[in-house]
Amino acid sequence: MTNYHVLVPDNVDQAALEVLEHAGDITVTAPGQMKRPETLAAIADADALIIRSATKADAELLNAASKLKVIARAGVGVDNVDLDTATRHGIVVMNTPAGNTVATAEHAFGLMLALARHIPQGHISMQAGKWDRKSFMGEELKGAVLGIVGFGRIGRAIAKRAQAFEMTVVAHDPYIALDIAEDFGVELVSLDNLFSRSDYISLHSLITDETRNMINAETIAQMKYGVRIINAARGALIDEAALAAAIKSGHVAGAALDVYSEEPPPAGNPLIGLPGVIHTPHLAASTRQAQVAVAVEAAELVVQALKQKDYQNVVNPNALG
Repeated sequence: MTNYHVLVPDNVDQAALEVLEHAGDITVTAPGQMKRPETLAAIADADALIIRSATKADAELLNAASKLKVIARAGVGVDNVDLDTATRHGIVVMNTPAGNTVATAEHAFGLMLALARHIPQGHISMQAGKWDRKSFMGEELKGAVLGIVGFGRIGRAIAKRAQAFEMTVVAHDPYIALDIAEDFGVELVSLDNLFSRSDYISLHSLITDETRNMINAETIAQMKYGVRIINAARGALIDEAALAAAIKSGHVAGAALDVYSEEPPPAGNPLIGLPGVIHTPHLAASTRQAQVAVAVEAAELVVQALKQKDYQNVVNPNALG
């Protein structure tokens, strides 16, 4: 009977480790957050790797992995995995897109509400001992047009919540069939149409050559004066300098951001400290329920892949040969 070694160099919920331990014929190395040299040493003997965002599965790490068969990312994004190198080595990379859907949708919607009603600014003002109501006149969401870029699980969850607030929802996603959007009561439109019609734009796309810096000076020029932008997806979707300039000019009324092109943002990021911009430090998936769900799902994916050769949620299908 083959005994497999699963390396978990990031902190994951105990429930995920129990899934691995109860599967049988699996040895688990999960000491908590491992430092880079420790991970490089341990990867040589690993058949599977379960990671969150802290571990970078780059070419150096993958080249040191002589036995590695699968990587499971406890989360949606695989920006921290070198997919080209993994594919060349025949390492199958899987993600867990379902577990943090609710958490991310709720956070993005919370950012939109905070943006519309200046909630953080009002809080800070009162902490400073002020009672300033005039400076924080807000906008109602009811009747506003929300444009959702990317109509996958999270985009659909956002749509349901927006409709409960009586917003009109339009969406853009070239990979979604028209009837799926219609089932959600959402109009599927071109990106240009979405930009020109939306009062609020919420980003829920993965990073591709087409989506990188999709919010830029040219696309912002197509948007309504006074548009508000929410990003709880990936920082690289936005040209941060262009967005900062548009906020300073007044063309964009505000932005609420949970993600950044470089994390943590370096000193000098043009959006940090800019009036009209709300920030959170990549918290969208940071709920207790979501962290348990994605960790358990990652462990289950690894068990199925190693013991049954059943690969789910594969993001680099060419690795399957």
